[in-house]
Amino acid sequence: MFKYYNVNQVVLPLDFEMKLQENDIAYTVHEFIEQIPEEAFTGFIRQTGCPAYHPRMMMKIILCAYTPSVFSGRKIEALLKDSVRMMWLAQGYEPSYRTINRFRVNPEVNELLRQCFVQFRCQLVEKELIDAEAIFIDGTKIEANANKFTFVWRKSIER
Repeated sequence: MFKYYNVNQVVLPLDFEMKLQENDIAYTVHEFIEQIPEEAFTGFIRQTGCPAYHPRMMMKIILCAYTPSVFSGRKIEALLKDSVRMMWLAQGYEPSYRTINRFRVNPEVNELLRQCFVQFRCQLVEKELIDAEAIFIDGTKIEANANKFTFVWRKSIER
């Protein structure tokens, strides 16, 4: 059983969709996740306990957070409170960082995310939203030899 979740319903007092630009990445993420068949989410259904957030919504907020390289559960939770696109995708729900992290470590989500990234990138290239030849740097820091303590006095070299 899931909590009620419907993107097509008008949200009061503010409709976040009016605040988004027409070419926002949130629309692409929404369309992409909606294409996933319902059978992919049947493993998340639980009959006991509090109704869970819909796995489609959780996938949307995780993928949308990953696009600007936000990977921390706490930062994703903060985006749900600050970012209009994340508010629209979650339809006003604000899952905690623990809920987000519990969802991400689920073995079914791991494989689903892996397949989604491949399909998502292919669709972005097809729609020409990103360049197929794009190269992304992972932020690795490499030590350089140019610092103020690496110079050598001329006299010490001549000796």
